Amino acid sequence: MQPLGPVIVLDLFPPERQLLLELLSELTEEDRHKPTVCTGWTVKDIALHLLGDDISRLSRKRDGFDYLTSMGNPEALDSWDELVSYINERNDVWVQATRRMSSQLLCRLLALTGEELHQYFASLDPYAIGDAVSWAGPDPAPVWLDVAREYTERWVHQQHMRDAVNKPGLKEPRFFAPVLDTFVRALPHTFKDVQADDGTVIQLTISGTSGGDWFLLRKQQQWKLGKASTTRADATVLIDQESAWRLFTRGMSENEVLPHVTIEGNQQLGLHVLHTVSIIA
Repeated sequence: MQPLGPVIVLDLFPPERQLLLELLSELTEEDRHKPTVCTGWTVKDIALHLLGDDISRLSRKRDGFDYLTSMGNPEALDSWDELVSYINERNDVWVQATRRMSSQLLCRLLALTGEELHQYFASLDPYAIGDAVSWAGPDPAPVWLDVAREYTERWVHQQHMRDAVNKPGLKEPRFFAPVLDTFVRALPHTFKDVQADDGTVIQLTISGTSGGDWFLLRKQQQWKLGKASTTRADATVLIDQESAWRLFTRGMSENEVLPHVTIEGNQQLGLHVLHTVSIIA
């Protein structure tokens, strides 16, 4: 099986941020207060959340500032549900506290943090081993995957905003293909408890100009992800690119996405692909 290469997205951060700022500058006040698929959050709220993400990442990773430790109150998170709850609560507190910020100031700050975040990511060795990317597994991950995860979060949230105001964008392969290529890195972790004979192959085909083919191979009691396989797939899953990203980010449920999916071969293995979640949720 042909191994997958890294997803290098460093050069996409500046244009993604520029397109976000252009979108925000075009919105009316009514647009900014339109609801989004992020429950309880408006378009402006998502922009505030993105600013908070930038500030948190720069403060924690670049500047070495750990808020909880500095307050003498480190929290032990013993389960996945506790982690998700903690992150959601922290995000909501930030958004509520910053709603008093003007849209003009918000855009200026997003421009500043976007530039500083790009500079910080550029200073890192993408092939060094860093922190775990939780939805891809508990093991330390290469820095490039962590950076790609950060890019996908910004891309997805910009889609949420664009959907709310009916202003599509960033669907060109340059921006979209790396998102899908990053999301599928969750597949081995998704299948970690699925038993199958060695040599079993599952093929995921995402149709569309930003899609592609990925192969999951069972080898030595582990699942390995690759880009090509000489072995005939035991299960083949076909899904369009729009449905794929929404499924992987819980924008569509498994039942909602089924009409957009074709599974050939082993149905049980194919359906398990639909359990893939490539965000902390």
